[in-house]
Amino acid sequence: MIESSQLSALTGIRHGFHTRQGGASDGLFASLNCGFGSGDNLAVVAHNRAKVAERLAVDEHALLTVWQSHSSDVVTVDRPWDVRKPPEGDAMVSATPGIALGILTADCAPILFADAEAKVIGAAHAGWKGAIAGITDATIAAMEQLGAKRERIVAVIGPTIGQASYEVGPELLSAFVSKSPENAAHFTHSPGHPQRHRFDLPGYLMAQLKMAGVGEAAQLGLDTYQDESSFFSYRRMTHRGEKAYGRQISTIVLA
Repeated sequence: MIESSQLSALTGIRHGFHTRQGGASDGLFASLNCGFGSGDNLAVVAHNRAKVAERLAVDEHALLTVWQSHSSDVVTVDRPWDVRKPPEGDAMVSATPGIALGILTADCAPILFADAEAKVIGAAHAGWKGAIAGITDATIAAMEQLGAKRERIVAVIGPTIGQASYEVGPELLSAFVSKSPENAAHFTHSPGHPQRHRFDLPGYLMAQLKMAGVGEAAQLGLDTYQDESSFFSYRRMTHRGEKAYGRQISTIVLA
């Protein structure tokens, strides 16, 4: 479990960007796969999630995730739900102690948020679709509805695919530049491929967080594609022609 110094400095907040290590899954899912929808044995996934809950000192049924669909939808959480039948959304916010918000990823960016003074937390899942749709702004706005102030919010981007590993076609560049010409700064030409680019997803998200006016924004700078021993990666799976992949989980809870 990886912790950020920015979130660790906050009173009353526990968090962790969990790696793929330390679980019971095997094969392509080895070993701390926390995704019920991955195709892994469901009982083993439940065991893995219980281990994560134990690390956070919460009940295993209070470790919640959503059915992520690359949207800008935010779910406000005040009580646990059936973890096998979660609501749809790509972010959660809460002011309820003891409920752990969990984001599942395998290249997309997990972002953890906290306003320790207001005792409000958030967690978001941001692939390129959610990023351009404004998932960060939506999460901040939902936190404000619970009493947070954006100038006090600390937001940290966890392990995600790095720019050197994220080659994209011209249509993605066009989509971002049509939203704002300044977004071109997050793309570089891909060597040897004049029509393709490499996209800096965490860089774009950092820019969005700063533009939104959060008190502090940071990123871990860890590339899920490059570090196979620590992270699952959807893109690495597709490049290898593998049939499945696991999901790591990033979590935050009010103590």
